[in-house]
Amino acid sequence: MRAGFHADLDRVNATLVEMADGATDAMRTASRSLLSADSDLAQQVIDGDEAIDVRYRTVEEQLSELLARQSPVAGDLRLVVAALHAAGDLERMGDLAVHVARTAQRRAPDSALVPEVRSIVTAMSECTCRIGEKVTRVLRTIDATVAAELENDDDAIDTLERELFSVLLEPGWPHGVAPAIDAAQLGRWYERFADHSVNAGRRVIYFVTGT
Repeated sequence: MRAGFHADLDRVNATLVEMADGATDAMRTASRSLLSADSDLAQQVIDGDEAIDVRYRTVEEQLSELLARQSPVAGDLRLVVAALHAAGDLERMGDLAVHVARTAQRRAPDSALVPEVRSIVTAMSECTCRIGEKVTRVLRTIDATVAAELENDDDAIDTLERELFSVLLEPGWPHGVAPAIDAAQLGRWYERFADHSVNAGRRVIYFVTGT
C-alpha cells in the first residue's frame, strides 16, 4: 500500500517538474517576444498556457485522491501539502509569463520597451529565467539547500525593480504615461514570477525540514 502511495507521489512530483519547466520556458519565450516585438512568439506563450493549467488540475485531482484513499500523516502529509501549494505557485508563474507576452503582443510591431528601461528589463528577464531553472532543479532533486538559495537570487530581482522605478520616476521622463505603465507592470510581473519561485522553494524546505 505504501509503495503504491509513494509511486503516486513520484508521479505528482514529475508533473510539478514539468510545470516548472513549462513556466520557465514560457517566461523565456515571452521575454524574447517582448525584446523582439514578435507577436507570433507572444501568441505561442498565450496558447501554451493551457498545458500548464491542465497539469495543475491533474496535480489537484491526484492529490485529492491520495488524501481520500490514503489519509497520509507526518512526512507523507507534508509532501502532499507542499506539492499542492507548489503547484499553485507554478501555475501562477505561467500566468505571469502570459502577462508579459500580452504586453509584447499589444504593442507589436512596435516595442513595448523604450530605450531607458530596455537594459533593466532585459536583466530582469535573464535573472527570472535563471531562478525558474533553479526551481526545476529543486523540485527534481528535493534539495532544501539549493531551495534556500532562491531567497538570495530573488534579491537581485528586487534590486532591479527598484532601479526600474527610479528611472520611471525621474522628473525628466520623456515618454508619457503608457510606456511608463508598461514598464512598471513588466517589472512587477518579473518580480512576482521570482516571488512564486521562492515560494515553491519554500514548499520543498517545508517538506524536508517540517518548518
